[in-house]
Amino acid sequence: MKNKLIGAVAALAIGVGGSLAAATPAQAATPAIMITKVYYNSPGSDTGSNTSLNAEYIRLTNKRSSAINLKYWTLRDKSNHVYKFSSDFYLKSGYSVVIHTGKGTNTSSNRYWGLSWYVWNNSGDAAYLRNSAGTAIDSCSWGSSGSYTYC
Repeated sequence: MKNKLIGAVAALAIGVGGSLAAATPAQAATPAIMITKVYYNSPGSDTGSNTSLNAEYIRLTNKRSSAINLKYWTLRDKSNHVYKFSSDFYLKSGYSVVIHTGKGTNTSSNRYWGLSWYVWNNSGDAAYLRNSAGTAIDSCSWGSSGSYTYC
């Protein structure tokens, strides 16, 4: 009976979609905004200087065909350090924004967390991106080797 049921499902899939693949779940869609790079171990010693802090960053990239407003979106680590886009911030289609850990002047391509110590752990960590409704959009994790990862 089990083999007959599998055959019936396969026949239905072929009749409806033209292949057995039509009966399998679709791959997850590419997130609208993706974490595309994390530089978690800034070059040199971790002295806490603003230059060193700003060399620790995360890059977000808009993968959609139109601009997306990141107002109230959040980026966090495993220890719950939270960066929040607190006002309108439109990320154009195909463009990226880099969120630096230290202090600086925000622009359309660089944002600054304003912290005085590091967020991303060199020994392994994860970054989580959520939209304004709190829905998980993307995440990226890494281990203890290297200085950066592409997600």
